[in-house]
Amino acid sequence: MSGITARSLHKSYGTIPAVDGIDLDVRSGHIFGFLGPNGAGKSTTIKILTTLIPPTSGTIEVLGIDAIKHPLEVRKRIGVVLQQPSYEPNLSVEKSLEKYGMMWDIDRKTRKERSEELIDVFDLNEIRKRKNEDLSIGQRRRVQVAREFMHEMDLLFLDEPTVGLDPTARRNLLDYLKNKVKTGLTIFYTTHVLTEAEYLCDEIAVINKGKILAVDSPNNLKNTFGQEKTITIHLSERHDNLSELLSGITDCIIDFNTGTNITIQSSKSEVVLSQILQILIENNISVEDLSAIPTTLEDIFLKMVKDSNAPNN
Repeated sequence: MSGITARSLHKSYGTIPAVDGIDLDVRSGHIFGFLGPNGAGKSTTIKILTTLIPPTSGTIEVLGIDAIKHPLEVRKRIGVVLQQPSYEPNLSVEKSLEKYGMMWDIDRKTRKERSEELIDVFDLNEIRKRKNEDLSIGQRRRVQVAREFMHEMDLLFLDEPTVGLDPTARRNLLDYLKNKVKTGLTIFYTTHVLTEAEYLCDEIAVINKGKILAVDSPNNLKNTFGQEKTITIHLSERHDNLSELLSGITDCIIDFNTGTNITIQSSKSEVVLSQILQILIENNISVEDLSAIPTTLEDIFLKMVKDSNAPNN
């Protein structure tokens, strides 16, 4: 069974399209990353998929349920952590977990067991008696995510869940999510931290201006869109005639910096590198070292968004 299937999904506010005809296929038991700049349509899409707002048009199936016709059936089987902070100011951490379990009609014994497990997993033991209003932003965020696991669910929506978390708390959360998926949970995950998406997600969709630009695994995205590489050549000493010597090299951007570094950015970087090295050898210019920087998911994301924002798109 598919986790989410959406077809021709539109959502407009007046004449402004927030979601512009997107299709989504999220497989059960996987982590699906949903990436895009601010205002791209991510949060609106999540609100539609979680039945918080209706689409202007299109169809949605969530866990095999028609989400437009049967929103309450969908809500019974999903968890949602939105980007906006949500907490009970006057309740302690452990009381917040307890209350959330009661809201989902979890029996007392199970509530206690899950509370203790989540307090341990999310490193909340030292602050378990403190009120939420006295916690830091990162601590509140940990509580907000932890309490969602008080109830059973088949699909979890996480909108920027690591905002405010320190590196240790962030990695602990990501590893916890990976382990939960092994039990059959499906996760729909948005983030601005591209290294998180690369570490966590089985598949990634990039959205901008309400349209899906690409959907694939992180590795396939890098293989497909990451042909351009950056190579830096460091020379032993300054050479003021570099610009003249390398003026005939095409299909690259050469940054001469201080006269001792040459940076190549090209989709044919190996060919360009060979041409440059040949010229350097012919002119008795010594190379001290060179390094190649692999294309990252962030590089690809930035390029895709930039291209989609170009005037002809």
